[in-house]
Amino acid sequence: MENETKHFIEQIIDKDLAEGVYDHVQTRFPPEPNGYLHIGHAKSILLNYGLAKKYQGRFNLRFDDTNPTKEKSEFVDSIKEDVAWLGADWEDRLFFASDYFETMYECAVFLIRKGKAFVCDLTAEQIREYRGTLTEPGKNSPYRDRSIEENLELFENMKKGLYQDGEKVLRAKIDMASPNINMRDPVIYRVAHMSHHNTGDAWCIYPMYDFAHPIEDAVEHVTHSICTLEFEDHRPLYNWVVQECEFDHPPKQIEFAKLYLKHVVTGKRYIKKLVEDGTVDGWDDPRLVSISGLRRRGYTPESIQKFVELAGVSKSNSTCEMPMLEYCIREDLKLKEPRMMAVLHPLKLIIDNYPDDQVEYMEVQNNQENPELGVREVPFCKELYIEREDFMEVPVKKYFRLYPGNEVRLMNGYFVTCTEVVKDEEGNVVEVHCTYDPETRSGNGFTGRKVKGTIHWVSARHAVKAEVRLYENIVDEEKGVYNEEDGSLNLNPNSLVILKDCRLEPGLAGAKAPERFQFVRNGYFCVDSKDSRPESLVFNRIVSLKSSFKIEVK
Repeated sequence: MENETKHFIEQIIDKDLAEGVYDHVQTRFPPEPNGYLHIGHAKSILLNYGLAKKYQGRFNLRFDDTNPTKEKSEFVDSIKEDVAWLGADWEDRLFFASDYFETMYECAVFLIRKGKAFVCDLTAEQIREYRGTLTEPGKNSPYRDRSIEENLELFENMKKGLYQDGEKVLRAKIDMASPNINMRDPVIYRVAHMSHHNTGDAWCIYPMYDFAHPIEDAVEHVTHSICTLEFEDHRPLYNWVVQECEFDHPPKQIEFAKLYLKHVVTGKRYIKKLVEDGTVDGWDDPRLVSISGLRRRGYTPESIQKFVELAGVSKSNSTCEMPMLEYCIREDLKLKEPRMMAVLHPLKLIIDNYPDDQVEYMEVQNNQENPELGVREVPFCKELYIEREDFMEVPVKKYFRLYPGNEVRLMNGYFVTCTEVVKDEEGNVVEVHCTYDPETRSGNGFTGRKVKGTIHWVSARHAVKAEVRLYENIVDEEKGVYNEEDGSLNLNPNSLVILKDCRLEPGLAGAKAPERFQFVRNGYFCVDSKDSRPESLVFNRIVSLKSSFKIEVK
């Protein structure tokens, strides 16, 4: 019965341990450092780390840096930061595939000596022509039957740099008639005269991913090599490499379904273009679902962990909706963060009968749902700011906030009644005048008349000025992600709205990244980690307060 509550990978691990296939569990996260990680990678990170932790095993972080054409140290640094932020601890096991280049070379020589690899002179286009199709077998390369001695000499010359890029390759000798095209004498080494971010110019031949990856796993004693479904057809080649290279206790490859999030951009090519065009201000732009973008937006590791947990682990591809991710961050923050008053579209409110120089300090609960967060005092005086949408000169039906002649409660303050409206030359409301009832102070036990509307406010004299950035999905969800006519992205022109003149209660004056708050009635916000300064605060909206996502109760 216990296995019924476990996903299929855990069941495989249980069986392997019970049968003595392995006596421990070792997993790894093997990113290629050719871009920033996104929300899909978070599932792989947390799955691999979670399994190692559950089985008291070990977790490695290993950079699959066998392709020097796209890799940068910048990406290595960003990936390390992302993995650590998500809580996956690789301890002292940080590895680079390039550290094993000598071992991979020795494995290639070993295969040549066994008659299992040969140097081929066919061009890349010719190799494709010889490979065959899904319905027709391939045909052998004319160089397939070179002697072991000749192959050893040619491969050594490849290593010495005697050939141009593409002039020769090393191929595994398997079966050109195999129904699996990946097994039709795949290329395992290529010539590439390029500097590598880790090894410099030490090598001019580089292993192909399908050859390097199983060797990396075997060298690190990985037991369960967990990857996504597109590698399922590559598993026979993975097994062939570890078997023919004669590794003891070879690792086992297991495939699972990727995490797909609807209406988001994850393709590195598209994100790179958005960055280069200046559409976004970097790979960590809060409109992106890169892990660094989500972190800057204000998402927490716990919220992403919850999202991955809800998405589940299976062999079937499925798509998650953005509201599910937003649900997870709301659930994580609602009891953890203080609820502060912030006015995003300020309108001056003047209480005419309030003493000019008087300042009262109103006691406010930091979070009504979590009394353990305590209370704070917020200054109240004659001139306040309220949200512009909380006043309407000619109210619509069922509008219970402030309008001429109506009485509302100022949250944690007094009842006020609108008596006068001041407009500028263009007819815009610039001030609202009110009177207050001193008997109605919040918390003094007033039991008289009731009002239907309560609005929040900030003391004009004490307010902190800040910039607030309101984010939406960078994709126009109605049109879909991609423009079918030209392959471009359908961008949402309102994905970022910047409000320059917001007024916040003074308790937010010293806020620093990555602090998060609920702005009453406006949503959850965090201090921007890139642009915010003590003298010029910048807040990002993490998520609004309303949710369309519901957890199904079974």
